[in-house]
Amino acid sequence: MRRLAPAAASVALLLSLAGCGGSDDEATTLTVYAAASLTSTFEQLADEFEQEHPGTEVQLSFGGSSDLVTQIKEGAHADVFASADLATMQKLTDDDLADGDPQDFATNTLEIAVPPGNPAGITGLADLATPGVNLVVCAPEVPCGAATRAVADAAGVALSPVSEEQSVTDVLAKVTSGEADAGLVYRTDVQAAGEDVRGIELPEADSAVNTYPIVVVQGADEAALAHEFVDLVLGAAGQQVLADAGFGPP
Repeated sequence: MRRLAPAAASVALLLSLAGCGGSDDEATTLTVYAAASLTSTFEQLADEFEQEHPGTEVQLSFGGSSDLVTQIKEGAHADVFASADLATMQKLTDDDLADGDPQDFATNTLEIAVPPGNPAGITGLADLATPGVNLVVCAPEVPCGAATRAVADAAGVALSPVSEEQSVTDVLAKVTSGEADAGLVYRTDVQAAGEDVRGIELPEADSAVNTYPIVVVQGADEAALAHEFVDLVLGAAGQQVLADAGFGPP
């Protein structure tokens, strides 16, 4: 067999490498929009899903549930949507953007997050209304903000936050950075933050339990895979990951 000339050999090598790289371009992408409070759990579930589906990449987009719904309504591509409350999911179904009925997969409640050492001496919900306390909460249109308002109203406590954020992770970030004396976040966020914050339980939180629903988005490019991802979240493996993170059962 005749050997290739050096130039021809180089061309052949480049073509071979290009051919090998083509498999990455053909990988299937499943796009999942999920509430910010699901970040760590859905990252874990996405890894598991990719292992079970070679050639599939799960692209995760996290944020405030209301912002995510707005993006989908405006034409952003998503195959799956997981909301932090039922009211926000209803906005999606009202616009006929859900492929089937949403299914509940977890619950969550609020907890006070304070910096290590609790410099403001916060002990409960009433302390958050003390003058001089820099409180950060979620904006009212965000599920954690709606829950905050419901809890405060039920307890008869008038809160005056210095900032209202668009996601629960933004609230937590202001507490961990020392910008806030306290923030109202989900108990799962406190658990995930570890030693970066201290959690103070709220007996009043039972008056506003958030239920998380999930659904395949109407017109999803990867509808079959999307339904399989939903099945993973609802199944035993998904429920165990959520329970380990502090979520309650649906």
